[in-house]
Amino acid sequence: MLKLNYSQTLFECGTDEAGRGCLAGPVTAAAVILPKDFENTILTDSKQLTKIKRNLLKPIIETRAIAYAFHHIFPDEIDKINILNASILAMHKSIQQLQHVSFIAVDGNRFKPLNDIPYKTIIKGDSHYLHIAAASVIAKTNRDAYMEQIHLEYPEYNWKQNKGYPTLEHREAIRKYGITKYHRKSFRLLPEQLDFDF
Repeated sequence: MLKLNYSQTLFECGTDEAGRGCLAGPVTAAAVILPKDFENTILTDSKQLTKIKRNLLKPIIETRAIAYAFHHIFPDEIDKINILNASILAMHKSIQQLQHVSFIAVDGNRFKPLNDIPYKTIIKGDSHYLHIAAASVIAKTNRDAYMEQIHLEYPEYNWKQNKGYPTLEHREAIRKYGITKYHRKSFRLLPEQLDFDF
């Protein structure tokens, strides 16, 4: 079973992001504060969960959490500040929606200070701490919902299935149809140079 939190303070939040490696769509982060008595035997890193389990966990987290929030950073901003800075900014924006955060537990090894709040980066933290795992589920499910929504606008890229990740199908669609306003122009979208101007 995952541990509840890192510092055992009431208003410690866990934060994580989803969509960092995608070619299209936002990078989405979430921040979650869980109560000390929170337990769940299924909850872990969202990447290790099926879509069904993530969607089952989402309302449980939202109902039981002391507080939670998520935030999208869209491709135009990603292209301006790069994906690492965009991921951290999404985390900051999520955390800033919460009140009285006294400690931040961050999945991964990169973060920037936020309002002098103490923090710790934890590699694979979403596999070890419940509040980071909860944040990974909230980030992933809300990003997936967004990608399914914009799929209706551009069904040829099949974002409802690949969620903007660099699958062969997605790359072939880019080769055939070009890019959209939802693609990250600063990313290498195809292995070789594209024939059209960004």
